[in-house]
Amino acid sequence: MARGWESKSVEAQQAEASESSRQSKRPLSPEQQARQRQTDELQLARTRVVHQLESASNPRHRQMLEESLKELERRIENLRSLEP
Repeated sequence: MARGWESKSVEAQQAEASESSRQSKRPLSPEQQARQRQTDELQLARTRVVHQLESASNPRHRQMLEESLKELERRIENLRSLEP
């Protein structure tokens, strides 16, 4: 299961990278740049949590990581919904 989740994450990251490169051709406003930076930071945090979740064995720690992952995904979606 962990490998499948990881490959899906990699696939999503590759899709986002290609989308970002297409969007980077036009100049971004300061607000868009800030939103992009926040999204990138949240994506990095999400990747870190996913890796921690793969190796976590304590049920309480896993629960905390799963809740963190849900919160990060919610925040990423909120930022994406603000994009034009």
